[in-house]
Amino acid sequence: MQRCPWCGNDELYMKYHDEEWGVPVHDDIKHFEFLVLESAQAGLSWITILKKRENYRKAYDNFDPIKVAEYNEQKVNELLNNPGIVRNRRKILSSINNAQKFLDIQKEFGSFDTYFWSFVNNEPIKNRWKDLAEVPAKTDLSDKISKDLKKRGFNFIGTTIIYSHIQAVGLVNDHLVDCFRYHQV
Repeated sequence: MQRCPWCGNDELYMKYHDEEWGVPVHDDIKHFEFLVLESAQAGLSWITILKKRENYRKAYDNFDPIKVAEYNEQKVNELLNNPGIVRNRRKILSSINNAQKFLDIQKEFGSFDTYFWSFVNNEPIKNRWKDLAEVPAKTDLSDKISKDLKKRGFNFIGTTIIYSHIQAVGLVNDHLVDCFRYHQV
């Protein structure tokens, strides 16, 4: 069975690749989860974050943006002392800010999902990459989404983080064409 080579032989990475990555997401909690995790990943490897994912779920109240938006300094200190997550003050504060802005988008559009998928007219972009070297780190689409989110007050949400997000939640299908998941998602 041919997979995208980026997941290597790590069982957790392969499971993520085989079951989640690139599958269209239409759930606001899942969108928020990936936004938090991808922002936490900045400067680190994705496998590092995947290994901490369950710890994040516990620490971040199952990624409930309503609860995260209300985190105070006591909760920030609790998170900074939690060895199960990335203990970076800027990333933690940004996740709280972004939860507040996420809720603003939900109010304006009815859901974050409606807002996010509007950038592709609710239709995933199916790329045709043959080699991992062809897959970009950012695109005009990720530039546009990142710019709009920043205009709405999000932070720690650059174009590379957004491209990772649109790959993860299926706005783009970046499985290589010879990967068994390419035609499935």
